[in-house]
Amino acid sequence: MSVPPTRQVARQTNPRRPLFFEQRLRRMMDDDQLMIQVQQGDPAALGGLVERYQGPLIGFFVRNTHDRHLAEDLAQETLLKIFDQSWNYLPRGRFRAWMYRIARNLMIDHHRRQSRDALLNSVRSQADDGDDALVRLAAEMLSPLELAGIRETARLIDQALAEIPEEQRTTFTLHHYAGLPLAEVAEVTETSLATCKSRLRLAREKLSEFLRRKGFDPPGAVTSGT
Repeated sequence: MSVPPTRQVARQTNPRRPLFFEQRLRRMMDDDQLMIQVQQGDPAALGGLVERYQGPLIGFFVRNTHDRHLAEDLAQETLLKIFDQSWNYLPRGRFRAWMYRIARNLMIDHHRRQSRDALLNSVRSQADDGDDALVRLAAEMLSPLELAGIRETARLIDQALAEIPEEQRTTFTLHHYAGLPLAEVAEVTETSLATCKSRLRLAREKLSEFLRRKGFDPPGAVTSGT
Protein backbone atom coordinates (compact mmCIF):
# COMPACT_ATOMS: atom_id res chain seq x y z
CA MET A 1 0.00 0.00 0.00
CA SER A 2 1.48 3.35 -1.05
CA VAL A 3 1.77 6.24 1.35
CA PRO A 4 -0.48 9.22 0.45
CA PRO A 5 1.45 12.25 -0.81
CA THR A 6 0.27 14.42 2.09
CA ARG A 7 1.73 11.96 4.57
CA GLN A 8 5.02 11.93 2.70
CA VAL A 9 5.24 15.72 2.89
CA ALA A 10 4.49 15.62 6.60
CA ARG A 11 7.32 13.19 7.17
CA GLN A 12 9.74 15.39 5.27
CA THR A 13 8.89 18.74 6.85
CA ASN A 14 8.04 17.52 10.35
CA PRO A 15 6.29 20.77 11.41
CA ARG A 16 6.18 19.63 15.04
CA ARG A 17 9.96 19.69 15.33
CA PRO A 18 11.04 22.89 17.15
CA LEU A 19 12.95 25.45 15.09
CA PHE A 20 15.82 25.54 17.59
CA PHE A 21 16.27 21.77 17.12
CA GLU A 22 16.51 22.22 13.35
CA GLN A 23 19.03 25.03 13.80
CA ARG A 24 21.11 22.99 16.25
CA LEU A 25 21.10 20.01 13.89
CA ARG A 26 22.29 22.17 11.00
CA ARG A 27 25.04 23.68 13.15
CA MET A 28 26.29 20.25 14.23
CA MET A 29 26.38 19.13 10.60
CA ASP A 30 28.23 22.32 9.62
CA ASP A 31 30.78 21.79 12.42
CA ASP A 32 31.40 18.23 11.31
CA GLN A 33 31.82 19.30 7.70
CA LEU A 34 34.33 21.96 8.70
CA MET A 35 36.29 19.43 10.75
CA ILE A 36 36.38 16.99 7.86
CA GLN A 37 37.79 19.77 5.70
CA VAL A 38 40.35 20.63 8.41
CA GLN A 39 41.41 16.99 8.45
CA GLN A 40 41.89 17.25 4.69
CA GLY A 41 44.20 20.24 5.16
CA ASP A 42 41.83 23.07 4.20
CA PRO A 43 43.02 26.26 6.01
CA ALA A 44 39.78 28.09 5.18
CA ALA A 45 37.82 25.50 7.19
CA LEU A 46 39.97 26.16 10.26
CA GLY A 47 39.32 29.87 9.77
CA GLY A 48 35.60 29.14 9.78
CA LEU A 49 35.86 27.37 13.13
CA VAL A 50 37.95 30.20 14.57
CA GLU A 51 35.40 32.78 13.45
CA ARG A 52 32.53 30.72 14.88
CA TYR A 53 34.01 29.72 18.26
CA GLN A 54 36.76 32.13 19.27
CA GLY A 55 34.25 34.49 20.93
CA PRO A 56 32.36 31.78 22.84
CA LEU A 57 35.63 30.24 24.01
CA ILE A 58 36.91 33.57 25.31
CA GLY A 59 33.62 34.09 27.13
CA PHE A 60 33.83 30.63 28.68
CA PHE A 61 37.38 31.19 29.92
CA VAL A 62 36.64 34.71 31.20
CA ARG A 63 33.77 33.39 33.34
CA ASN A 64 36.00 30.72 34.82
CA THR A 65 39.30 32.58 35.23
CA HIS A 66 38.22 36.24 35.55
CA ASP A 67 41.22 37.27 33.47
CA ARG A 68 40.61 38.58 29.96
CA HIS A 69 44.19 38.19 28.75
CA LEU A 70 44.43 34.67 30.11
CA ALA A 71 41.08 33.84 28.50
CA GLU A 72 42.32 35.01 25.11
CA ASP A 73 45.51 32.94 25.48
CA LEU A 74 43.57 29.81 26.50
CA ALA A 75 41.09 30.28 23.66
CA GLN A 76 43.94 30.53 21.16
CA GLU A 77 45.59 27.46 22.65
CA THR A 78 42.30 25.57 22.42
CA LEU A 79 41.93 26.43 18.74
CA LEU A 80 45.51 25.35 18.07
CA LYS A 81 44.86 22.03 19.80
CA ILE A 82 41.73 21.57 17.72
CA PHE A 83 43.93 21.85 14.64
CA ASP A 84 46.70 19.62 16.05
CA GLN A 85 44.22 16.96 17.23
CA SER A 86 41.80 17.21 14.29
CA TRP A 87 42.81 13.75 13.16
CA ASN A 88 41.37 12.41 16.42
CA TYR A 89 37.89 13.85 15.88
CA LEU A 90 35.07 11.59 14.71
CA PRO A 91 32.26 13.48 12.91
CA ARG A 92 29.30 12.40 15.04
CA GLY A 93 27.64 15.77 15.61
CA ARG A 94 29.36 16.39 18.95
CA PHE A 95 32.03 18.89 18.02
CA ARG A 96 31.20 21.42 20.75
CA ALA A 97 31.45 18.80 23.49
CA TRP A 98 34.82 17.70 22.07
CA MET A 99 36.02 21.32 21.84
CA TYR A 100 34.95 22.27 25.37
CA ARG A 101 36.59 19.14 26.77
CA ILE A 102 39.86 20.37 25.28
CA ALA A 103 39.17 23.83 26.73
CA ARG A 104 38.38 22.45 30.19
CA ASN A 105 41.53 20.32 30.23
CA LEU A 106 43.65 23.35 29.35
CA MET A 107 42.01 25.30 32.16
CA ILE A 108 42.69 22.46 34.61
CA ASP A 109 46.34 22.43 33.54
CA HIS A 110 46.51 26.15 34.18
CA HIS A 111 44.89 25.76 37.59
CA ARG A 112 47.57 23.26 38.50
CA ARG A 113 50.22 25.88 37.74
CA GLN A 114 48.63 28.60 39.80
CA SER A 115 46.78 28.61 43.10
CA ARG A 116 43.03 28.98 43.10
CA ASP A 117 43.28 32.15 45.24
CA ALA A 118 45.50 33.81 42.66
CA LEU A 119 42.96 33.01 39.96
CA LEU A 120 40.04 34.42 41.95
CA ASN A 121 41.95 37.63 42.71
CA SER A 122 43.15 38.20 39.16
CA VAL A 123 42.13 41.30 37.25
CA ARG A 124 38.53 41.02 36.05
CA SER A 125 37.54 41.90 32.54
CA GLN A 126 35.51 45.10 32.02
CA ALA A 127 33.76 43.65 29.03
CA ASP A 128 33.71 40.19 27.46
CA ASP A 129 31.98 38.05 24.91
CA GLY A 130 29.65 36.60 27.56
CA ASP A 131 27.91 39.92 28.29
CA ASP A 132 24.87 39.14 26.16
CA ALA A 133 24.43 35.79 27.84
CA LEU A 134 24.66 37.44 31.25
CA VAL A 135 21.96 39.92 30.32
CA ARG A 136 19.65 37.17 29.08
CA LEU A 137 20.23 35.16 32.23
CA ALA A 138 19.62 38.16 34.49
CA ALA A 139 16.40 38.90 32.61
CA GLU A 140 15.16 35.39 33.33
CA MET A 141 15.99 35.64 37.03
CA LEU A 142 14.57 39.12 37.76
CA SER A 143 11.03 40.45 38.07
CA PRO A 144 9.92 43.18 35.62
CA LEU A 145 10.41 45.92 38.25
CA GLU A 146 14.05 44.92 38.64
CA LEU A 147 14.90 44.81 34.95
CA ALA A 148 15.95 48.48 35.04
CA GLY A 149 19.08 47.37 36.90
CA ILE A 150 19.79 44.42 34.62
CA ARG A 151 23.35 45.46 33.82
CA GLU A 152 24.19 45.82 37.48
CA THR A 153 22.64 42.43 38.16
CA ALA A 154 24.71 40.87 35.38
CA ARG A 155 27.79 42.27 37.08
CA LEU A 156 26.65 40.77 40.41
CA ILE A 157 26.16 37.36 38.78
CA ASP A 158 29.70 37.62 37.42
CA GLN A 159 30.94 38.30 40.95
CA ALA A 160 28.88 35.44 42.36
CA LEU A 161 30.38 32.98 39.87
CA ALA A 162 33.80 33.67 41.36
CA GLU A 163 32.58 32.51 44.77
CA ILE A 164 31.08 29.13 43.91
CA PRO A 165 33.10 25.89 43.63
CA GLU A 166 34.94 25.29 40.37
CA GLU A 167 32.89 22.24 39.33
CA GLN A 168 29.61 24.11 39.81
CA ARG A 169 30.91 27.20 38.00
CA THR A 170 32.14 25.16 35.04
CA THR A 171 28.84 23.28 34.79
CA PHE A 172 26.87 26.53 35.00
CA THR A 173 28.91 28.36 32.36
CA LEU A 174 28.95 25.43 29.93
CA HIS A 175 25.18 25.06 30.18
CA HIS A 176 24.06 28.70 30.28
CA TYR A 177 26.78 30.55 28.34
CA ALA A 178 28.12 27.90 25.96
CA GLY A 179 24.61 26.51 25.48
CA LEU A 180 25.54 22.84 25.85
CA PRO A 181 22.80 20.38 26.84
CA LEU A 182 23.45 18.82 30.24
CA ALA A 183 24.24 15.47 28.63
CA GLU A 184 27.11 17.10 26.74
CA VAL A 185 28.19 19.07 29.82
CA ALA A 186 28.47 15.74 31.65
CA GLU A 187 30.60 14.42 28.79
CA VAL A 188 32.88 17.47 28.86
CA THR A 189 33.34 17.36 32.64
CA GLU A 190 33.68 13.56 32.62
CA THR A 191 30.94 12.96 35.19
CA SER A 192 27.47 11.45 35.34
CA LEU A 193 24.35 13.27 34.20
CA ALA A 194 22.94 13.07 37.74
CA THR A 195 26.05 14.72 39.20
CA CYS A 196 25.92 17.36 36.48
CA LYS A 197 22.30 18.18 37.33
CA SER A 198 23.16 18.37 41.02
CA ARG A 199 26.04 20.79 40.36
CA LEU A 200 23.82 23.00 38.23
CA ARG A 201 21.10 23.07 40.91
CA LEU A 202 23.61 24.01 43.60
CA ALA A 203 25.12 26.72 41.41
CA ARG A 204 21.69 28.23 40.78
CA GLU A 205 20.83 28.14 44.47
CA LYS A 206 24.06 29.90 45.42
CA LEU A 207 23.67 32.53 42.71
CA SER A 208 20.10 33.18 43.86
CA GLU A 209 21.23 33.53 47.47
CA PHE A 210 24.01 35.90 46.42
CA LEU A 211 21.52 38.11 44.57
CA ARG A 212 19.17 38.15 47.56
CA ARG A 213 22.01 39.30 49.81
CA LYS A 214 22.54 42.17 47.37
CA GLY A 215 18.87 43.18 47.60
CA PHE A 216 17.36 41.23 44.72
CA ASP A 217 14.77 38.47 44.96
CA PRO A 218 14.96 36.45 41.73
CA PRO A 219 11.69 34.50 41.36
CA GLY A 220 12.00 30.91 40.18
CA ALA A 221 15.77 31.06 40.00
CA VAL A 222 16.19 27.84 41.98
CA THR A 223 15.16 25.21 39.52
CA SER A 224 16.30 21.76 38.53
CA GLY A 225 18.62 21.21 35.60
CA THR A 226 17.19 20.73 32.10
